[in-house]
Amino acid sequence: MSSNKVEGMRPQGGFLGSLRDALAAAGRDDGQRNQPILDCGKIEEARSVPLMIAEDRPVAEPPAIAATVLIGRDGTAALAPSAAEAARTSRGGTPNIPPIARTPVALDRRDDPVPTTRVLRRGSDVKPTEPDLSAARTQLIRGRPVVKRGEFERDPVVGWLVVVGGPGLGAFRPIFEGNNTVGRSASQRVPLDFGDDTISSEEQAYIRYDSAERCFLFVPNLAKTNIVSVNGKRPTGAVGLTGMDVIIMGRTQCVFVPFCGPEFDWSELPDAKT
Repeated sequence: MSSNKVEGMRPQGGFLGSLRDALAAAGRDDGQRNQPILDCGKIEEARSVPLMIAEDRPVAEPPAIAATVLIGRDGTAALAPSAAEAARTSRGGTPNIPPIARTPVALDRRDDPVPTTRVLRRGSDVKPTEPDLSAARTQLIRGRPVVKRGEFERDPVVGWLVVVGGPGLGAFRPIFEGNNTVGRSASQRVPLDFGDDTISSEEQAYIRYDSAERCFLFVPNLAKTNIVSVNGKRPTGAVGLTGMDVIIMGRTQCVFVPFCGPEFDWSELPDAKT
């Protein structure tokens, strides 16, 4: 065979050239040499011709194939079959498609979650967060703790009035050592300022604690219009108070709860200074 015939059989333009050459190549691959081939509307016999290349013409390397990747609706990717494989499949053959990993392809990464790990490059203005070392660390106590006492920062509490009826239900007010004025004004030492306007603004009564005798006294102010009561009785002078006594002033009902008394007093603390 002359070199002109060989040159005429070589691909022109692409890897397989025309559609005729692609179909002819597919026919040679599957062993069917005498199958009719469609070429521009003509039917002719395909003969098996051995490939001969002139010795004076070097064989060129085939160009690289640009693979086409098909992406399905489910996000999987696969290679598209070539023209030869398409022709083989149309004649009932099995397509020879190289396997490809069926890994879903992310088409849009705008919905991807923000990564929790940050990578800092050299020269970046962002500085890593450093622990705050200015806060005092908790110290570990070894052995028996040593408690130091100095001066009282405020008047020591000796008892409480707990509201069990009327405005301010559930609230409490501390009672301090010495003489305590009771009224609805915030300036009182024991202010019952919960909205009961039947209680006098100032000095409705007095509650006293004597640290020497370790006892409590309730003293009503007889100059006030509204009368107070202790355990259902209206005192006209000082009366002693014991734990859980009920005191009514206006429409407010309180229970007396002592902290100091015969069993304990702040003066028993050896290092405490009043």
